Amino acid sequence: MPLTAKDVDRFEAFRPRLEAIAYRLLGSAGEAEDAVQETFLRWQAADVDRIEVPEAWLTKVLTNLCLNQLTSARARRETYVGQWLPEPLLAGDPMLGPADTAEQRESVSYAVLTLMERLSPNERAVYVLREAFDYPHREIAEILDITEAASQQIFHRAKKHVADGKARTEVDEAAARRIVEEFLAAATSGRIDPLVRLLTEDAIAIGDGGGKVPARAKAFEGAVAVAKFLWGLLKPGAAKRALVGGSAEVYAWTANGEPAVVAAVDGRVVGVMCLEVTAEGVAASRIQVNPDKLERATAHWAAADHGEPLFNAF
Repeated sequence: MPLTAKDVDRFEAFRPRLEAIAYRLLGSAGEAEDAVQETFLRWQAADVDRIEVPEAWLTKVLTNLCLNQLTSARARRETYVGQWLPEPLLAGDPMLGPADTAEQRESVSYAVLTLMERLSPNERAVYVLREAFDYPHREIAEILDITEAASQQIFHRAKKHVADGKARTEVDEAAARRIVEEFLAAATSGRIDPLVRLLTEDAIAIGDGGGKVPARAKAFEGAVAVAKFLWGLLKPGAAKRALVGGSAEVYAWTANGEPAVVAAVDGRVVGVMCLEVTAEGVAASRIQVNPDKLERATAHWAAADHGEPLFNAF
């Protein structure tokens, strides 16, 4: 039986939530959109009149599609060139989903999305559904075909893995901008000492070029090593300009709810650096330069009022 306009509207009303769930599960906006579209095709083929709770049915279908995708993604990431990082979403992107609670905001942070790569597919699903969307364990158990007790155990285990011993600091948009401005001022001062003072002793820097843009395969570790790397990264050079197609404009922004540096050339986002902030300082800078993972950011950037850049790099 073909879908009625009402059935289509019902799905579309729930699409933003499905996309937000899928993005947290997969760490990729493109893959999230594909999973939601496949869910729609399943909805289209179903006898929707027999589905008592459409939202629960759609969530179950989507989650299981994402679990299958995560299993195959693990195999693909074993052959991925260099470090793998999630696709960043700039402030205001609807795929970021709900941000009413600290748990919801943290669940989509770049730091936590990266840490969730350590989890098994089931752990990731339970963590996302419980922490970010407040599904009761009874419903999660039904979605994943496990017991309620198993859901509770998996959640506690996943939360422990994601905590990672670091207490991340929540910052609002104004504070994020100040942090980025101070960070960039230190990184471009010509001396590494000011930047070292902003970093935690065990700070790391990771870049994802996907084999398309040069990025070191191994993370930089320690405040001094990270400071030297970032100083070199922002130092002007003809080779860098040639690589990105011009002189990049650098902005203080937020991505995934974290302070971020956005570099753009002629309106095209060529890099997003997310800063993980703790009470002790900046604990990590995660830099996405893989152009395949910056297409959505570029589209969103084009529609944003981003004002004047802080400076031109390269």
